[in-house]
Amino acid sequence: MNPTPMIRSLSFILLLSLSACGPRFVAVSDSAPPAEPTVEPAPEDIPPGPPVAVEATAWLQAGPMLGYATHREATVWIQTAGPAEVQVRYEPIRMSGDSIGVAPKSGQTSVLTTSDATDHIALFRIAGLEPGTQYAYDVLVDGVPVAEMLPFAFETQPLWQWRTDPPSFTAAVGSCSYVNDPPYDRPGDGYGGDYRIFESIRALDPDLMLWTGDNIYLREVDWWSEAGIRYRYAHTRGLTEMQGLLANQPNYATWDDHDFGPNNSDRSYVLKGEVLEAFTDYWANPTYGLPDVPGVFGQFQWADVDFFLLDDRYHRTPSSLVETEPRSILGEAQLTWLLDALVASRAPFKVVVMGGQILNPIPIYESYTNVAPEERERLIDGIVERRIEGVVFLSGDRHHTELIEVQPEGFYPLYDFTSSPLTAGAATPRREMDNPDRVPGTLVYGQRNFGTMTFTGPRTDRTLTMRTYDTDGELLWTHAVRAADLRLPRDDR
Repeated sequence: MNPTPMIRSLSFILLLSLSACGPRFVAVSDSAPPAEPTVEPAPEDIPPGPPVAVEATAWLQAGPMLGYATHREATVWIQTAGPAEVQVRYEPIRMSGDSIGVAPKSGQTSVLTTSDATDHIALFRIAGLEPGTQYAYDVLVDGVPVAEMLPFAFETQPLWQWRTDPPSFTAAVGSCSYVNDPPYDRPGDGYGGDYRIFESIRALDPDLMLWTGDNIYLREVDWWSEAGIRYRYAHTRGLTEMQGLLANQPNYATWDDHDFGPNNSDRSYVLKGEVLEAFTDYWANPTYGLPDVPGVFGQFQWADVDFFLLDDRYHRTPSSLVETEPRSILGEAQLTWLLDALVASRAPFKVVVMGGQILNPIPIYESYTNVAPEERERLIDGIVERRIEGVVFLSGDRHHTELIEVQPEGFYPLYDFTSSPLTAGAATPRREMDNPDRVPGTLVYGQRNFGTMTFTGPRTDRTLTMRTYDTDGELLWTHAVRAADLRLPRDDR
């Protein structure tokens, strides 16, 4: 997916060297919150001549970030450091071998104005693109191309249906991303670190990135005001090491407690409406919730795989609730939607993504088994009773990584791939070191890490390969599952 440096010789862009331009981002560091934008020369002070990329009159606070991408549409998210007019220009640079015979065109978006009222965010939904095409793109702030150190590109999904086997692809996965902010952190050593992990993910050049919860960590100073929530979202998003990954891979996300509210927070959190709005402002998933059911849950498709993002906070009953009603994580409406959507899916793999663990049998912390065992049983029984094939769970939260395997009686094995942490502190699962349902060799603890899910093979024999890497991108373990192994016997379907 990464275009070569030659791409930046597009007729509408001339790059300046880093020494001429200075840093592009308002950097986030361990020593200070984001800096204020630098005052730039007035337009009349810029020498005449051909358009030259310079530091724009309002620097970017964060991004650009790619959101969802379909066959003919892609999204670009941008946050400026102050009020500005923003635009995106794009130009096709490569088409897949399975071209549909329609030549893609260059284009530019309309101009959007960022303001204090919207956290200086602009979201562009670029439609009218062609399938299977890679586009170089550039960001203009107040009419001036923003000088870049890296080329930027997005790619639409290929139209393989009824034409070829589905393409192979890789989704990077991770959870628990803590960025230090010393004035507001707890005393002592910073809880976050090893931010280069985002550069290691980018180096693998995955087709998309799945953020599975605790993508930021709201602090005590953030919990009780919308301004605090939005400060934290902006602070984390501005991390310098994250920008290359955000700019070149589509990003999809769900949340867990730390990007929702206080630790272990639930439906009682009084600012859940405000944090839901902040989440939808800072991420660019294709949908959020249902018309009559709020939340961050939704569904998207990549190649022949369906992904189901769940919301484990907005409708969650308090964990200390006893006797008066069964405890719930998803809530009745979301659970019904999920089972219906799984039944309707024809994907060989149906990846169900939730912030907390789903299959861990040990009733510990915020695992489904501990918090809402009745609802967990309803979910698993619902999958079994409806004979839904190809279900795989993906989770985060735990600050260690493992692959859990549970096989309901008379059914295929269910897997839960837990990947954690990205940059938060790594933990040791002392109370569950001998988890009987863990796939041997998949426990990673005491170190930060990330994962990938790679889907390969012909349409009738797809394979999912799960991998875990350390901060530097070194492979720690791998485990493959064939779609055929997640099917029911022919006479049972």
